[in-house]
Amino acid sequence: MAATKAVSRDHGRRRTAVLSHLALTVAAIVALFPIAWLLFVSLGPDKDDYLHPVRIWSKLSFSNYTFVTGHTQFFTWLGNTALIAVATCVIGVMFAATTGYAVSRMRFPGYKKLMWVLLVTQMFPIAVLIVPMYQILGDLGLIDTYGGLILVYCSTAVPYCAWMLKGYFDSIPIEIDEAGRVDGLTPFGTFFRLILPLARPGLAVAAFYTCLTAWGEVGFASTFMLDDNNYTLAVGLTSFVSQHDAQWNYMAATAVLIAIPVSAVFYLVQKHLVTGMTAGATKG
Repeated sequence: MAATKAVSRDHGRRRTAVLSHLALTVAAIVALFPIAWLLFVSLGPDKDDYLHPVRIWSKLSFSNYTFVTGHTQFFTWLGNTALIAVATCVIGVMFAATTGYAVSRMRFPGYKKLMWVLLVTQMFPIAVLIVPMYQILGDLGLIDTYGGLILVYCSTAVPYCAWMLKGYFDSIPIEIDEAGRVDGLTPFGTFFRLILPLARPGLAVAAFYTCLTAWGEVGFASTFMLDDNNYTLAVGLTSFVSQHDAQWNYMAATAVLIAIPVSAVFYLVQKHLVTGMTAGATKG
């Protein structure tokens, strides 16, 4: 009888494992299919090849990539995007880290309301924010400037990152802060010398999020950047589609090129991302 139950349990475990692997396989195929399709279409030399994908097999070519890199301002857009993304990452993470740490450790008047205000700012869609932000940047003379776009991206990335890092700082024992004070460190000294090194995984998550926000955003960049020499990659991508024509082959090739740097960064920091997201979600 006991042996029969054990065999039944083993069959149940195997069935569950098979179903789990089948579900994960289907999910992986669904997630990877759009990427594989985009890569495949980017190898079709004609703009209408996406309508007849079978024909692409007989004329696979890297001509789209050659055109994008040699006959467009791709590398200018790449430099603009890298500059804006790195600046947004550095400034955004700095403000988010100090804000998250202050709310996590200090009990100043209104600290709870501050976090709720930061949360409320995430509820407004981009379409609602564009007009007032355009007015503000226009008054400051920051339209069509890198600094203006960086400020806009920081205003959208900092609130979320502050919330996330606050949860991560909550998971770091407060005894570390007390030990720093015993050793004569100021609050800033404790933060920079003791807390930040321990918060590296959380900072990696925040840095990746802010960088990704600036790298692929279209709405703000297409509105605030007017000169094509100041375009980011995402805005440059839209230049292949007009009211009367759509060069999907060039757009697909550009999209693949845009994804390569982000994928490389994700591969390098993926361990920190997993650790940071897990630790930041355990307490808050």
